Amino acid sequence: MFYREAGQFKTSYASDQALFPIAQDRWFVIGVLIVAVVGVPFFIEDYWANAILLPFLIYALAAIGLNLLTGYCGQVSLGTGGFMAVGAFATFKLTTAFPELNFIIVVLLSGAITAAVGVVFGTPSLRIKGFYLAVATLAAQFFLVWMFNKVGWFLNYSPTGQISMPPRELFGVLITGPRADPAHKYLFCLIFIAIAALTAKNLVRGRVGRSWMAIRDMDIAAELIGIRPLIAKLTAFAVSSFYVGMAGSLYFAVWLGAAEPIEAFGIEQSFLVLFMVIIGGLGSILGSFMGAAFMTLMPILLKNFMVDGLQLAVVTAKHVEITLMGVLIILFLIVEPHGFARLWQIGKEKLRLWPFPH
Repeated sequence: MFYREAGQFKTSYASDQALFPIAQDRWFVIGVLIVAVVGVPFFIEDYWANAILLPFLIYALAAIGLNLLTGYCGQVSLGTGGFMAVGAFATFKLTTAFPELNFIIVVLLSGAITAAVGVVFGTPSLRIKGFYLAVATLAAQFFLVWMFNKVGWFLNYSPTGQISMPPRELFGVLITGPRADPAHKYLFCLIFIAIAALTAKNLVRGRVGRSWMAIRDMDIAAELIGIRPLIAKLTAFAVSSFYVGMAGSLYFAVWLGAAEPIEAFGIEQSFLVLFMVIIGGLGSILGSFMGAAFMTLMPILLKNFMVDGLQLAVVTAKHVEITLMGVLIILFLIVEPHGFARLWQIGKEKLRLWPFPH
């Protein structure tokens, strides 16, 4: 009764093709943004920022980047962790070499540098695909992490093999460093990721996104109708790597503050982001947020339940948590292989018919 298109007339093609054509969807999104921008900063603490909100937002950005490549263009990648490392080390080198450079420009430049690296490692996609492309991107993952760990220039010749983010301000507000306020770090990431998600949503609805999806569905047929696989695949790798590079920049600079290549950007990061995309839903920007929320919040809930509720030892709880997460992922993919985005779509369709029989 309250979720209907009845009475919502469209008088132009632009309004009919709006991002949220149904008014209730617009109100819901605006309400969520208002609460996130106005309400959350007043109650946020170090634990909520560093354990829940910042990882959720940053991993959501990385998941959007991988989803653009895998979900929309159909190119499998297992090098997300390596590309995040490129963004992190680009941020480190830029902030140490140019201390006065605006931090927003630093993040964008880090994404651009990662996009260039992504195009280089995405070149094999012109000849190979599927499992073979996954192996090629996996090689990129190992090579990039090895390079950052072995070449001293990237570490500024640090004897510890660790990079640390110096404090940086944005418009007079401290954004990075141990003394930065959690609310300021949260708001910076929130605004950055909201703009990035809006840009990605509009991108996949345009000519570029349609060419990606044509390549994903049948590359030979797409080429026959005039779509150039060279441009489509390399732009997908570039845009995807740009988003993942920005996520790596925020991951290192705003959330962690210090990182080691192998520990922070290992192969487990690549699989973690891939699981977020699969669980959230391939080919869905909203699904990227849902998958990031699931993979970020569920381990914390399981750990708190087992340690505080069941009084298990921390080590035992960690082993049980890893096992349960694997079982939950398998069960969920059996029940709904299209992810949370499909469940959300089914729920909206049922709500539009309620209370009438389906």
